[in-house]
Amino acid sequence: MPHDPTRKLLEQIYNRLLKKNGTLHWWPTTYESNQGFEIVTGAILVQNTSWRNARTALANMHAEGIWGYQAVHNAMESKLATVIRSSGYHNIKAKKLKAFAKIISCEYEGDDERLFSHPVPELRKRLMSIYGIGNETADDIILYAAKKPSFVIDTYTRRIINRLGWKVRGNTYHDYQRLFSDNLEPNAKVWGEFHAQLDVHAGQVCRKIRPLCGQCVLADLCLTSREHLSQQ
Repeated sequence: MPHDPTRKLLEQIYNRLLKKNGTLHWWPTTYESNQGFEIVTGAILVQNTSWRNARTALANMHAEGIWGYQAVHNAMESKLATVIRSSGYHNIKAKKLKAFAKIISCEYEGDDERLFSHPVPELRKRLMSIYGIGNETADDIILYAAKKPSFVIDTYTRRIINRLGWKVRGNTYHDYQRLFSDNLEPNAKVWGEFHAQLDVHAGQVCRKIRPLCGQCVLADLCLTSREHLSQQ
């Protein structure tokens, strides 16, 4: 029967995945300068695409000297769109990047730390008011750029939750998020690592098509895995 996860169960899952995968050190950054900018920009570029495509777009931006909020703010939108073409939806994402850069450049004097200094509820509300920033992207920015606890829910996390058979009261982003935030002590470092572990597990083992239940370290905890293995 579906059930609510407990803190003990969540910690058990986290520790099993951590033992299997090792520490993943998310969010990955490549350049020493403007790491906050790199994380924010990557969070926008990775929308609806793979990290490999987003990383290529980031590298192209760096190579073209469109690096930093002021540089993005000053860049021609058409030029920026061409540079980030590898990320897909490049015209829309160029608008999103410029919208964010405008806010930081004009309202926070180019310093994203001034934005990130807000308490999480206020920070999240402000991020969500910016064009192109939805729930998942806002939480990516809060967790990895601002380094504050706000658990990220994405397609991978939803898949694992649904297959485990947990009871979700509703189907909204926040309904899924509360399964973690209501049961875990707020800790940005742990939450960031937990999200990374879930994503890697979903990508490599708990796959959308033909999940590898026989290789899953969570198989004994998973309703879907038990049903799948019993049919073999």
